[in-house]
Amino acid sequence: MTIRAALVLVLVLVGIAGCAAPSTAASPTPLPVSVTTPEAALAQVIRADKRLTGIAPRNPDAIGQSTWYEVVPASGVGAFIVTVRIGWGDCPAGCIDEHVWHYAVAPDGAVSVVSETGPTVPDEVWPSPNGAAQKTGIGGAVTAGPVCPVEKNPPDPACAPRPVVGAILIFRDAGGTEVARVTTAADGTFFAELPGGFYVVVPQPAKGLLGTPEPQSVTVAEGTAERLDLSYDTGIR
Repeated sequence: MTIRAALVLVLVLVGIAGCAAPSTAASPTPLPVSVTTPEAALAQVIRADKRLTGIAPRNPDAIGQSTWYEVVPASGVGAFIVTVRIGWGDCPAGCIDEHVWHYAVAPDGAVSVVSETGPTVPDEVWPSPNGAAQKTGIGGAVTAGPVCPVEKNPPDPACAPRPVVGAILIFRDAGGTEVARVTTAADGTFFAELPGGFYVVVPQPAKGLLGTPEPQSVTVAEGTAERLDLSYDTGIR
């Protein structure tokens, strides 16, 4: 059965259930919802799982995008299919693991899971872990490139920048005082939890890599996590 066929079946079953005899128990009347746009459909999915707060749209041209959503209309039923993908583990090379959902969002805002595949998502890779407010700080990915001596068009996934494991990043405040120091994980990612303010991120030389990124200035607003990606030079030409 195709995803769209499954969606039609879900909506038909929902309609049949709605025609059943009403329960005698009192229940609160839900606020009316009208889903007519992809943005509204995504909002309903995020309302159902707040851990998806902050998820970005899919960018087909991006290399190493680990987490994204995509919304398409469901033909003939006035609804939408929202696809959500969360990947982790060496995502610059395609991600070792991924979890994918296909949600059906009806015109009245009802959300149903059409299909779900993949291993359990680690707490730390959700766009908003545990549905809580996003942590304040600076996070991102550290990679090294070029990997191949000749760049190809379209890009060859085998030549995508590789994650840098064990790179040390020092965080200094506006006065130049070191306030944090982190080491990149196995997939090249990092996160430094910091209060809102101005910071300078100073990458340290990494073994086996010739070029070290220049220090980067980042201003962090309280309650937000700023994204910073850094690239080392492998020296391959």
